[in-house]
This record gives sequence, C-alpha cells and structure tokens, in this order.
Amino acid sequence: MDPDGDSNATPGPHPASGPVAIIGVRELRNQVAAVVRRAAAGERIIVSVDGRPMAQLGPLSAPGPPTLADLAAQGLAEPPRIARAAAVPDPEDLAVDVRLDRIIEELRGR
Repeated sequence: MDPDGDSNATPGPHPASGPVAIIGVRELRNQVAAVVRRAAAGERIIVSVDGRPMAQLGPLSAPGPPTLADLAAQGLAEPPRIARAAAVPDPEDLAVDVRLDRIIEELRGR
C-alpha cells in the first residue's frame, strides 16, 4: 500500500457477509464505475485513506451481521495488527470417574 492509501483490491471472504475488498481512495477515483458495479453486485468495499478505513460501499441491503472490517470503518474496532490465526490450546485430559461436587469441595479446601 502506498502513502495515498491505494492498494490492490484484496477480497477477504467472510462467511456471513460475502466478499470484502479494501481499496485506496486513488484506486476508487480511477475505477469508480467498476467499483460501484462490484458493490451493486453484492461485494462490500472498504475505502481507505492513508491506509486507514474511512468509508464503505456495498449493496443497498446489508447481507448479514457486521464484520470486523465494518466495525473498523465505523471506528468501533481496530483490525488486528498481526494477521495470524490464534493458537489452539492443547486439549486437557479430564478425569471421567470423579464427581463434580468433590472437585469443587477440593478446590474450596474442604
């Protein structure tokens, strides 16, 4: 992404809301008709200025609940700084022959 906020429109599918693309304001200015057609076809497009989301284009009816990109465009959330999946914890080996009330009593020190 360059300092003017331009980027390659990189769609990132979201299961509830369809594809989301982030484009810079310069790219929007250069391709406004094509971007509006994409939005009318159901694609949601976030417009960024200097790399910060500022506005969104999309279909007239919302396709589902807001995504993280929606919330970031509204200033209600910040996208993750590092794009990586959260680590999945190792499963615990739980005892199946112990009663829950006895575990609670042990934890409470009775």
